[in-house]
Amino acid sequence: MLIRRELPADVPDVRAVTAAAFAKPDTPVPVEVTLLDALRDCDGWLPALSLVATDADGEVIGHVVCTRGHVGAAPTLGLGPLSVRPDHQRRGVGLALMHAVLGAADALGEPFVALLGSPEYYSRYGFRTATDHRIAPPDPAWGRYFQVRTLSAYDPALHGTFEYAEPFTRL
Repeated sequence: MLIRRELPADVPDVRAVTAAAFAKPDTPVPVEVTLLDALRDCDGWLPALSLVATDADGEVIGHVVCTRGHVGAAPTLGLGPLSVRPDHQRRGVGLALMHAVLGAADALGEPFVALLGSPEYYSRYGFRTATDHRIAPPDPAWGRYFQVRTLSAYDPALHGTFEYAEPFTRL
């Protein structure tokens, strides 16, 4: 497996992986696919933080993206979606993508990465409830499911309500 930046030619494969990963019988196009399309067209898109996992044959088997978020005027990152092709799930692809995107975000000097997800799953990557860092979720009902992973550039004085890139507000 290789983790690398997404290339323009990867977009259809990333769409297909995301659709397969989030497929539901009653939803022909999962919301995560629509979100990803909208994120690519917004000011919050950060090409350096859109990563794919490829198999030995060069096929895209996973994808992760961080987009520009904010706490007040301070730039931060929001993670998601994270997608792994179903036939490659539970084989370390998601783990590799998470470590790669967190490492890349840290190398770029970002203060933290925020996400909405399972605390039991994401705690393995160092994510903690955002309110532990005085970061409020965009929706208070998210509670402990809204989490933050601080990075080297994190300053504890940074606090307030997190805002995702604009396409997230349309969900």
